[in-house]
Amino acid sequence: MKIGIIGGTGGMGKGFALRWCKKHEVIIGSRDAERAATAANEYSTLAKDAYENINGTISGKDNLSVAKESDVLVLSIPYENIDTTCSQLLSEVSDQCVVISPIVPMIKTDVGFECIAIKDNKTFSHQTVEKHMKDKTKLVSAFHVISEKKLVNPTLSLDYDIFVAGDDKDSVEIVNGLINEIEGLRPIYLGPGALAYLVEMSTPLLLNAMIRNKMKNPGIKLV
Repeated sequence: MKIGIIGGTGGMGKGFALRWCKKHEVIIGSRDAERAATAANEYSTLAKDAYENINGTISGKDNLSVAKESDVLVLSIPYENIDTTCSQLLSEVSDQCVVISPIVPMIKTDVGFECIAIKDNKTFSHQTVEKHMKDKTKLVSAFHVISEKKLVNPTLSLDYDIFVAGDDKDSVEIVNGLINEIEGLRPIYLGPGALAYLVEMSTPLLLNAMIRNKMKNPGIKLV
């Protein structure tokens, strides 16, 4: 499977690449193809050091090429960049491409981390991405509550539940499969994409709890 990561040179993108390269062809995307290639080389070295065997690869290309080639496309981008990025790329994806949104509408203020969609009465991430999709059912929201610091270190174990929201059963199953491939993660189906806002709100909640209670790399686990 070809997994493209838009924003692949950032922390979350790096983590996804290191975790999924064991089995898949991961393509790092950036506006600068040279920067993407450099990051891909760095990640490949880290992955080879961490794992004994890698059956996949990590490469880097410009965002548009990544969007066109991917079977699964992860949008690891800031909330404020959704319209600019998605308007350029999502019309170019294949009809079968599953798009994953881990995007959180969040801002840090004097009181802590707040949800922009509520604070400023804006649309949530899933809804904002959805309007740029050729096939809205191929959009799945996931990976909103996972520690970036742990994700980028393949030697560290994870123990989190990942909420998943999407309309198409097959697309959700593909995302669930990718979650299960990362040891220690468990997919929890939340419901259709219309409910994705619930998990988007959980990220600022988790970060505020972490800071106020001096916790390290918290996640969510249902018991």
